[in-house]
Amino acid sequence: MRSTGNAKAGGDGGKVDLHPVSSAICNGEDLGPFVRKAFATGKPETLLSALRHFTRAKELEIEDVCRDHYQDFIRAVDDLRSLLSDADSLKSSLSDSNILLQAVGGPLLSSLDAYVEARSQARNISLALRSARLCVGLLDLCRRANAYLSKDELYLALRCVDNLERDFLLDSPDCEEGEGGNGAGGVPSPTLRRMLERQIPAIRAHVERKIGKEFGDWLVQIRVVSRNLGQVAIGYASAARQREEELRIKQRQAEEQSRLSVRDCIYALEEEDDGPTGAGGASLDGSGRENSGDGILGFDLTPLYRAYHIHQTLGLEDRFKLYYFENRKLQLTSDFQVSSMTPFLESHQTFFAQIAGFFIVEDRILRTSGRLISKMEVESLWETAIAKMVSVLEDQFSRMQTANHLLLIKDYVSLFGVTLRHYGYTVDPLLDVLSKHRDKYHELLLSDCRKQIAEAVSADKFEQMLMKKEYEYSMNVLSFQIQTSDIMPAFPFVAPFSSTVPDSCRIVRSFIEDSVSFMSYGGQLDFYFVVKKYLDRLLNEVLDGALLKLVESSVHGVSQAMQVAANMVVLERACDFFFRHAAHLSGIPLRMAERGRREFPLKRARDATEELLLGLLRTKIDDFMLLTENINWMGDDYSVSGNEYANEVIIYLETLVSTAQQILPVQVLKRVLHGVLSHISERIVGVFLSDSVKRFNENAVSGIDADLKLFESFADNQAHFSTNSEESGAKELREALAEARQLVNLLLSNHPEMFMNPVIREKSYNKLDHKKVLSISEKFRDSTDRLFGSFGSRAAKQNPKKKALDILTRRLREA
Repeated sequence: MRSTGNAKAGGDGGKVDLHPVSSAICNGEDLGPFVRKAFATGKPETLLSALRHFTRAKELEIEDVCRDHYQDFIRAVDDLRSLLSDADSLKSSLSDSNILLQAVGGPLLSSLDAYVEARSQARNISLALRSARLCVGLLDLCRRANAYLSKDELYLALRCVDNLERDFLLDSPDCEEGEGGNGAGGVPSPTLRRMLERQIPAIRAHVERKIGKEFGDWLVQIRVVSRNLGQVAIGYASAARQREEELRIKQRQAEEQSRLSVRDCIYALEEEDDGPTGAGGASLDGSGRENSGDGILGFDLTPLYRAYHIHQTLGLEDRFKLYYFENRKLQLTSDFQVSSMTPFLESHQTFFAQIAGFFIVEDRILRTSGRLISKMEVESLWETAIAKMVSVLEDQFSRMQTANHLLLIKDYVSLFGVTLRHYGYTVDPLLDVLSKHRDKYHELLLSDCRKQIAEAVSADKFEQMLMKKEYEYSMNVLSFQIQTSDIMPAFPFVAPFSSTVPDSCRIVRSFIEDSVSFMSYGGQLDFYFVVKKYLDRLLNEVLDGALLKLVESSVHGVSQAMQVAANMVVLERACDFFFRHAAHLSGIPLRMAERGRREFPLKRARDATEELLLGLLRTKIDDFMLLTENINWMGDDYSVSGNEYANEVIIYLETLVSTAQQILPVQVLKRVLHGVLSHISERIVGVFLSDSVKRFNENAVSGIDADLKLFESFADNQAHFSTNSEESGAKELREALAEARQLVNLLLSNHPEMFMNPVIREKSYNKLDHKKVLSISEKFRDSTDRLFGSFGSRAAKQNPKKKALDILTRRLREA
């Protein structure tokens, strides 16, 4: 080809390869890089020369193509000329046919135009009738919606609005298409459509606002209703508990009668008229209202259900559920607030009643409202509430320093727990708090009782109580079962005890009842041993300590000590009643309480009282024993009626017994007399041993023997104090004089040396100490052995008894 030889241009140093330039031009690419390269090398003329050469080569190629296809162009032009001739012929034929068709179809078109116009008029008339019917239906729905709104029937109004939206807005075509299209159910008027589009959202917003206001009013009202409802429900629980207690008391009485006499059992069947009641003892009507036996409580959930239903209709169910839950949660949080200005003792009932009413309402809503609130949400609220109540109780209990306050709050909390447990709520954490503060309550109760007992004991005048009326006897004696006989005494009645006994019994009984009340309904069924433990502490530590302090500091005379001793005996019977009473209140059989009974808990005070009484009596006896100084130990004769001191002691003892037997029981008086007689015996022996008696003769011993016979006669006269035979009673009191009697018998014996015989000594002289016998035997003198009398009677024969005593003395020294 011609271009083959011109593939390159320029000289040897500036040749430009045209192939890349040609490719770039054919592909429509940018020639800028080639231009920049040419200018960069400083040889743009070479590029221009190459471009001119490329242009000439392309022109030559075009000429070659035209030359090759020239004949084809000529033949195509000839074909176009013949086709133009045929087109003109066809045009003339078509014009003629059109003229003929216009002439023939003119009348027919006139008829068709008339038909179309008539048909359009008929369609317009039908559309107008249909639009009129739609307008009538639309306006009727609007009228009904307005009527329902005016009557506050919001749900029916919303149903009308929904029908308007569904029938006239959602399926309606555009206004322009509605005039000529089929548009079934559409709004016939753009004005009406704009009215509906504007008013339907406004009506829904109005309904939402109105029902929201009603629901807000219900939220405010339900708080007051919840508090009243909680108080009534807890009141029902309290009444039910009281009925249970009464029934339990009757049952215990029947069991006691059955235990005492099977034939005297009395059976009774009591029927209670229990109507259909809801949880917590309140009856329910069909509309969600909860009624008590006295009337409607105002527990009306209708506004809530209405609001829930309306929001469901509005398609806002989930939002209302969340709104309801959050508001109730806020209300519950508000109920948890404990005012620092009001003591918790005054506000605790309102606090717990508000929470109880809240969850009673929530339980009713959970069971009747469908899906408004779930069980999990209610449990979540309850867990929050129980944690807060536990925290409040822990805080308030830690601050309280009065046992009665703790008891009042505990009783109400236990009633609260019973009430809500009936609705299925778990109250174990609250009961755990009560159990945790059991020790603190009893410590406070012990502290209160310690003060009360101290006041009661310090106020005692050590005088026997005088009861003028039967109710006083019942209140001070029968109520504590401290009577010694079931026969009603004659009035006025002088009791053997002083006012300390019934006062202390009342305090202890109150302690038992308060302790049982605190332990009852606290989650622990068998609590008798807990009550018994604290009762033992009250008796052993508090009452025994107070009486012991009284004995040690305030009792100064025999009459006072005697009265305290009489009180101790009565308190011993009262202690038996205390444990029986605790068992009775704790609901366990009395035989179990009697089985676990220990020794007398006031033993220290009782022993101290008797020891003090004996000490005072011994002191008095010691005063009388000073009269032994008037005895003539070397007299020529003796008084058969006894020495002066013995008669004085007998007179005092007889006076003492006549007074003591009116207030002291037999066993106590017996112990006291035994101690007094033992002391007299010791003092008689002590007189023989004393330094004031240098020597004595047989007449002096015979005088002491006469004294002992007086004391033994007195002991025999008191034999009726023995619970066994009179003989054994006299023997027991005589044994108190055994040491003095054996000493006198030894000194008056014809064979005193037989004392050294172990058999005889064990049988007749087992109370004597050989050292004392030695000291006393050395002081024995014969009647003729007077001071300075030995000079005239040196040749007289020695008294055989004196000789026997000398032998005894010698053998005792050798032993």
